[in-house]
Amino acid sequence: MRKKTKEIKIGSVRIGGENPIAIQSMTNTDTRDVKKTVHQIKELESVGCDIVRVAVLDVVAAKAIEEIKKEIDIPIVADIHFDYRLALEAIKHGADKIRINPGNIGGDDKLKAVVDAAKDAGIPIRVGVNSGSLERDILNKYGGVTADGIVESALKSVSLLEKCGFYDIVVSLKTTNVPLTIESYKIISEKIDYPLHVGITEAGTIFSGTIKSAVGIGTLLYLGIGDTIRVSLTGNPIEEVRVGKQILKSLGLSKGGVEIISCPTCGRTKIDLIELAQKVEKATANIKQDIKVAVMGCAVNGPGEAKEADIGIAGGIGEGLIFKKGKIIKKVSEDKLFDEFIKELNDILKEKSL
Repeated sequence: MRKKTKEIKIGSVRIGGENPIAIQSMTNTDTRDVKKTVHQIKELESVGCDIVRVAVLDVVAAKAIEEIKKEIDIPIVADIHFDYRLALEAIKHGADKIRINPGNIGGDDKLKAVVDAAKDAGIPIRVGVNSGSLERDILNKYGGVTADGIVESALKSVSLLEKCGFYDIVVSLKTTNVPLTIESYKIISEKIDYPLHVGITEAGTIFSGTIKSAVGIGTLLYLGIGDTIRVSLTGNPIEEVRVGKQILKSLGLSKGGVEIISCPTCGRTKIDLIELAQKVEKATANIKQDIKVAVMGCAVNGPGEAKEADIGIAGGIGEGLIFKKGKIIKKVSEDKLFDEFIKELNDILKEKSL
């Protein structure tokens, strides 16, 4: 069961409480280039991103938030490092949330200025703690980077905000180490009720980063920990959202969209199942209805093993079967198999929309 946390509003999206787990990503464009940034955010929106973060490197980038917001439909988070003035400018120009480290923003007076501005704007602050930037005294106390040290650093940052009378807080504790990240979140989830932003930082390339993120984020979500997630990959941010969606679907934590079941192929497979599965995945990527699709290698196991699928394909020798709920509805030659499958799928989608 998911741990109950405080509800926080980020623009049009609410996280924590009973709200669905929100998927986040971050643009890799120059925020000052409004056109490119808007284009990338719209791409992220199209694949299911709920919240987007942008880097605010200078005042020009902070001011660009105002123009970017006019063109997008999801909340925008300003990522701030060190300079409190950039946080103030980002808030002034419409950021729906800011991400800061209260300990390096420039001192108590400057932190209070940021907090007061966030209060007036009615926006939350995310406290971001990274294992690579822990305070020296904490590193000395624990003899290096440890889960207890990461949590202590986060709680210290939270207390700085609370002393300013600010409680619309989101917390993240990110490391590149999966077990360390899991342990850190487990500890802090027992100490605070603020919503938790979960992820494995600097996870790696699309291949290795997907695996690390799925293990780390998936474990935490299975334990009931996490209110919003960001998959950090070295690649197109769209892949971060796709992976995030699949993690949620794999645990049954999101509704809507296609779940694909496909077999790994074996010596019985006589059609190009790999290409077929990839075509099906691409063709169904943006479907919003909740539907299960199977792409199986042979008629021996196909309809039986995937009988829970709404619709499926089972390969044969130069031909294939199309089945619904385990019942074969037609046999089609391989060259027409994909097109016939799409026709039958569209019929199901029409029925579901009625």
